[in-house]
Amino acid sequence: MTHAENSGASHAEAIPVTVRCGVPEGTEDVVAGLYWEAFGRKLGAALNPPATGQRFIAAHLHRDRAVVALAGDQVVAVAGYQLDGRGLTGGGVADVLDTYGLLRGMPRLALLALLERTPAAGQLVMDGIAVAAEFRGRGIGSLLLGEVFRVAAEHHCDQVRLDVIDVNPRARSLYERHGFTAVHTEQTPYLRRLMGFSAVTTMHRPVTSQAGGRP
Repeated sequence: MTHAENSGASHAEAIPVTVRCGVPEGTEDVVAGLYWEAFGRKLGAALNPPATGQRFIAAHLHRDRAVVALAGDQVVAVAGYQLDGRGLTGGGVADVLDTYGLLRGMPRLALLALLERTPAAGQLVMDGIAVAAEFRGRGIGSLLLGEVFRVAAEHHCDQVRLDVIDVNPRARSLYERHGFTAVHTEQTPYLRRLMGFSAVTTMHRPVTSQAGGRP
């Protein structure tokens, strides 16, 4: 486990944070809320309205496909990842159709397919990092990345991969500071009005013997 403390003035800044693997049982709704806050613009086109989308995410989480930051017993940040064919956010065709119905569900499945990313052999694919607003600026994203690197090393992965959208330069800067390099940018202007971004950059970071520790 990893610990971070900050001597800021606010109550949140004074609370020590612990990073661990796995979403604690009973916190699925909190994790779904964090994910929606961070990625709702992108996910909303497929999963809106927001309350339904968050319930869908919470109901189909794979709790063993994430690392989380805890302030006490409260989840304040999460980083999901895909490994061995499973990611943090689940739910298949039948689940989408059960939730949204056939007529509304079919176009949503097409939109969800646009967001699918399949890991190559030896890859761990990150789904993104979501941190509660009052806990941002404390280095929690870096702690979560360090734990993801450790998970990748434990599973004998050669590489961590992620995608970052053009409207999130702060996230890209964080990833670059921790050894990720851009390998490809796909222009997606057709998604600008629908999901809020018009380009996606794929980034890679090798998993070395040192990557099993913290960055």
